[in-house]
Amino acid sequence: MVVLVTGGNGQLGQALQALVPKHEKNLKFYFAGSQEADITNKESLNAIFKKIKPDFCINAAAYTAVDKAESEPEKAHSINAEGATNLAEVCKEYRTTLLHISTDFVFEGQKKSPYTEKDETNPQGVYGLTKLQGELEIQNILPEHFIIRTSWLYSEYGNNFMKTMIRLAGERDSISVVDDQKGTPTNANDLAAALVQMISSGIEEYGIYHYSNEGEGTWYDFAKKIFEVNNITIDLRRIPTSAYPTPAKRPEYSVMDKSKIKKAFGIEIPDWQQSLADNTARQ
Repeated sequence: MVVLVTGGNGQLGQALQALVPKHEKNLKFYFAGSQEADITNKESLNAIFKKIKPDFCINAAAYTAVDKAESEPEKAHSINAEGATNLAEVCKEYRTTLLHISTDFVFEGQKKSPYTEKDETNPQGVYGLTKLQGELEIQNILPEHFIIRTSWLYSEYGNNFMKTMIRLAGERDSISVVDDQKGTPTNANDLAAALVQMISSGIEEYGIYHYSNEGEGTWYDFAKKIFEVNNITIDLRRIPTSAYPTPAKRPEYSVMDKSKIKKAFGIEIPDWQQSLADNTARQ
């Protein structure tokens, strides 16, 4: 089976690239960056779909600059909403199953228990709104879709919170991190493995799924664990969100329920703290 990965040079794309040797007997991956597969350009997509005729497409291409999206709403909409629409239409034409990566930012963030796939969406900023618009377009156009919402993605690839914390620890004596936003860090390598398992399973239970690592914590908890597993000693301070204002509002609570994806695909999900420790040990 041929698998096209759009956004193939990003963090998740690189995590998927690392899995290729394990699955090359059954899956042929094709990784395309924005130059080769511009999801905002339908002609670009048609060209690559015609060339490789993918059975599956993993859409890891997205506008993810949450704060910048507030001042660039047109650009965020072009990639996250119009891009998703283009992909759904081209996938329909070529009979390709789409695995689309979405976000916890589609929720308001006021719940006190993990969000399920059936919970009402109410994004609080441009990023979350445009990602939700992309979800809705895919659902309207293409029956053969899996929409996978994830959160707090990190890995050894790309730019992410973990790498930022390690860099800042080398530049500062103390770091202040927000301690009143709760969610779940997600190792991009674990998400990549889950996506491959979904494809390999042959299961066609299409729809929306949630995937993050297990457990929950605040950004402060995440930073503390990052420094712990990397043997970094630093003065780490807790601050409220009010002390670190940002253009985009963050969800206070965005822990997601993963029961559906575990039941449908038999996916085993590691705890975020263990996964972070294992990821650090591998590097």
